Amino acid sequence: MTVLVVATGNPGKLKEMQAHLADLGWELRLKPPELEVEETGATFAENACLKASQVALATGEWAIADDSGLEVEALGGAPGVFSARYAENDAACIARLLKELDGELNRAARFVCTMAIARPNGAIALQVQGFCPGEILRAPEGIGGFGYDPVFYSPDHQQTFAEMSAELKRSISHRGIAFEQLIPLLPTLATPKS
Repeated sequence: MTVLVVATGNPGKLKEMQAHLADLGWELRLKPPELEVEETGATFAENACLKASQVALATGEWAIADDSGLEVEALGGAPGVFSARYAENDAACIARLLKELDGELNRAARFVCTMAIARPNGAIALQVQGFCPGEILRAPEGIGGFGYDPVFYSPDHQQTFAEMSAELKRSISHRGIAFEQLIPLLPTLATPKS
């Protein structure tokens, strides 16, 4: 089984990736805790590629990274790559978002996730992107999920991400859609050992 280093220190993200990539011939591991990669890219794709490439080079193993966040149409795509750093915590991020959208009729938004896999030499082997369209509510609803989930409403399912079951959210989310695109492409890497 070939090692695939997940470019995160978050065990929850590792567990989620393991659920998607089970039985595909990869052994997923967290990146070393001392290895920090600064997200200096201007786009989700740049950040995902940067993290995957640097972790692959540092470990000498295949690496996978993702970068994701929320883009709000009326805010010109903000918070975008700064989604996690929009304020000091999830509640403050939501409060800032709602304040900036106060009085705005256009509530269209989307979650974006870019995933990249790098070869042990740091070269990017695969890159995919998933999108999940929705709307921003005027107040939070639901207690599940994290981040912007309580204000991100899916018109197709008539509930916020925070109200959905974990299974439904996983299947329709930007990350779930990115995995759907990634999994069929993994065999194109020929043998992971290359």
